[in-house]
Amino acid sequence: MDVVALAQLGFPNAVATLGTACTPEHVQKLFRFTDSVIFSFDGDAAGKRAARKALEASLSWASDERSIKFLFLPEEHDPDSYIREHGEAAFASKIAQALPLSRFMLEVAKENSDLSTAEGRAQAASRGRPLWLKMPEGILKRQLLGEFAELSQLTSREILDLWGPSAGSGNRDLSGAGVSRKNGGTIARLQGGSLSAPTKSPGRPSQAARTNKTPTGLDQVLVAVLNDNAAFGCMSAEEQSVLTALPSPHGTLYAWLDSQWQEHGQQPWAALREGLRGHPLENWAVELWATHESGSSDLPATDHDQLQTLVRRLLIQRLKSQETEAIADAEHHPEALERYKELYARRRQLEQSPLPEAAAKMG
Repeated sequence: MDVVALAQLGFPNAVATLGTACTPEHVQKLFRFTDSVIFSFDGDAAGKRAARKALEASLSWASDERSIKFLFLPEEHDPDSYIREHGEAAFASKIAQALPLSRFMLEVAKENSDLSTAEGRAQAASRGRPLWLKMPEGILKRQLLGEFAELSQLTSREILDLWGPSAGSGNRDLSGAGVSRKNGGTIARLQGGSLSAPTKSPGRPSQAARTNKTPTGLDQVLVAVLNDNAAFGCMSAEEQSVLTALPSPHGTLYAWLDSQWQEHGQQPWAALREGLRGHPLENWAVELWATHESGSSDLPATDHDQLQTLVRRLLIQRLKSQETEAIADAEHHPEALERYKELYARRRQLEQSPLPEAAAKMG
């Protein structure tokens, strides 16, 4: 109804994600049609969490030629209610006041940090680093480096030395690249410590999945997230997207957890259990919780390491698929080669980053 109301009252250039979180793929599609995107969010806590995810989803597309802004409405309003109550001119004024990506990124990094102390400045810079690294090389990225240097009371050279090379830097000889096209939407399933391509099927899990009582690596990390769903909520939009794209039942339940996090924030298992009532995967999730030994005790640290390891491997697999797709697209769209370089640099960064020492083998 937000899109309908905006279209009726003079803003036909609006789209919505139909209740799901914004992903990098959504942003990529938007920039096929425009060089300027303004995200509009409710002013409540859920809206702020959604805005943070949209920021993370947008960073890899934040080039010098594009404009990305964030509009926050009063807490009691969404776009539908605001434009109907205050009119077209008032909403246009809100658009004009939207925060540029650079300012919102700095606000996210500084949130809840006491910048009058060295500890608070270091904390803000630490939050800003993974966001900055996702940006493509360019003037905007260099300017933001200066902003973070000023915030940290360091020079740009000092903070660059601490942060290391960016994900968008570096070039690759494309002469040895493969050209066979693969389905970029396929996400790998982790089996026996290796990756293989699954067939994704929505809805209820298979009979074998529902009757198998032995928890797998995927089961263990899912229980870890059910036990401490803040671990999922604090992940980047890119990381969350590879979990929600897993085949059912795991991907379906991660998508449900994403909606719960958007609506309610962190919740204990007891609250999640109540929210699952009537869900198609209710019985499967409850049985999984009950059969896993961590369901009645604190989760060991290795389960959280498994979550990080799983996400890393899935991200690498997806980036490889997207690289192949970009090479195939380059035959008709030369700019796809630049996209390939970005994807390759991002994958190499992930592959070269150390994994947790305690990471257990996925089963």
